[in-house]
Amino acid sequence: MKNLMWLLQLLLKAAIFFTLFAFALNNQHEAVVHFFFGTTWQAPLVLVVLSAFILGVAIGVLGMVPRWWKQRRLSQRTNSLNPEASGNSEAATSTSANAPHGI
Repeated sequence: MKNLMWLLQLLLKAAIFFTLFAFALNNQHEAVVHFFFGTTWQAPLVLVVLSAFILGVAIGVLGMVPRWWKQRRLSQRTNSLNPEASGNSEAATSTSANAPHGI
């Protein structure tokens, strides 16, 4: 079963790679991006699309950083206020694993 999942993941990755590779081969013509003050950038279309994707991911990650910091701070504060909670959670999981289903 483990080998089957590994094979399916490999096939999915290969399909995604070949799809993106075919996209890159089909979009090799030049594209012109016009910026402010008459500045332009000429590059293959696939590089323009790739750079726009990378810029979007970077902006998304930077937008999430304050929320991640806030959640980390709250988690650390909760753990420092209630240090025995981590020990109780391990005991609770071990007892619930032995309990019959539905109870």
